[in-house]
Amino acid sequence: MKVLVVGSGGREHTLVWKLAQSPQVEKIFCAPGNGGTAALVQNVPIQVTDYAALAQFAKDEEIDVTIVGPEDPLLGGIVDFFTLRNLPIYGPSANAAKLEGSKSFAKCLMKKYNIPTAEYESFLDYESAIAYVREKGAPIVIKADGLAQGKGVILAFSLEEAEEAIRQIMQDSKFGQAGSRVVIEEFMRGEELTLLSFIDGETVKPMIPSQDHKTVFDGDKGPNTGGMGAYAPVPQVKNSDIQHIIDKIVQPMASAMVKEGIPFRGVLYTGLMLTEDGPKVVEFNARFGDPETQVTLPLLETDLVDIVMATINGTLADLDIKWSKQSAVTVVMASPGYPGDYPKGAVISGLDVSVADSPEEDKQEMVFHAGTKQEAGHFVTNGGRVLAVTALGDSLQLAKEKAYQAVANISFTGAHYRRDIADKAFKKV
Repeated sequence: MKVLVVGSGGREHTLVWKLAQSPQVEKIFCAPGNGGTAALVQNVPIQVTDYAALAQFAKDEEIDVTIVGPEDPLLGGIVDFFTLRNLPIYGPSANAAKLEGSKSFAKCLMKKYNIPTAEYESFLDYESAIAYVREKGAPIVIKADGLAQGKGVILAFSLEEAEEAIRQIMQDSKFGQAGSRVVIEEFMRGEELTLLSFIDGETVKPMIPSQDHKTVFDGDKGPNTGGMGAYAPVPQVKNSDIQHIIDKIVQPMASAMVKEGIPFRGVLYTGLMLTEDGPKVVEFNARFGDPETQVTLPLLETDLVDIVMATINGTLADLDIKWSKQSAVTVVMASPGYPGDYPKGAVISGLDVSVADSPEEDKQEMVFHAGTKQEAGHFVTNGGRVLAVTALGDSLQLAKEKAYQAVANISFTGAHYRRDIADKAFKKV
């Protein structure tokens, strides 16, 4: 098979690495890719939103399946574009991707189908939004309705912070068009959890649960990011809780999408809060998470190609998906200033023996590139989140130790990372 992966981040490097393990795959392309994918497969200089060029490339190269990583092309309709041209592609349609692209759309569906989530209201009018937060008080959660690269959620712990967040989103257009509408939610307390699921319409095949670390600093301090690290599994969460999430949240949402005439096919990301009243949805995303992919896919034992094709063909129910008993920890190394403005072009050292540049299934430490490129024979920084350093272990503690040992061997000017990834698991067990 020939496979085209669309995207340029750590998630896409992980997808490429996992696909390369399949005996069914003879050639992989990544568009546009990054420095890490270039060491493993052939990068193609086509941007993720250039659907016509991507489709033409898939046709010319006789690509057997295209797999879409990031959210922008999914919401923009790349799956619909390819499908109309009879080009096999993995991911949800633009209408189904609205689960991620519009928080108000997702909230309305959850309300209609009694899927538990935080109390909320959405607003197009600035004054009405301000009046609502003054009525509800703080803490409270302010969200830009549209896509904002994982940074459009602000946890306001005072009324002043809430009003400032609304002003920045709606009046200053901090997140562009994504902030033309805001969703204001109750502040939920509890343990966070991510459950990714393979879905082909009605059939739901959950992955191993993981826990992301969204805020930039240790102890969950600072602004939200795209994710500073993750670990899997999540031992402090009971199996009965996971089954409850599948039965009461994920399966009902998959069935709801079918009833609405927009069946979801691909990976559904369910972000959850385990509150005193039970699990509640924080958000749905329409694709593999980043950095959750970097801890989940290394634990997948079933051929990813089989899952992708079964989803496209509607036969996911017939597939038995197997997972490793090991644990995985990913630590994200970021550029100075991230999630705000950051420099580019810093030389990265220590990658000579650490990069995930071969598809070995027994590899225990991997470095998945996110914001990198190659210049003059060196890897240099080219984004906010630069690297996702992943390690496997027979225990979560061992996986964490190995991940941080690998991080210590890598350096670039101003690199920063959280030092408490997976600590929540040890505090609760």
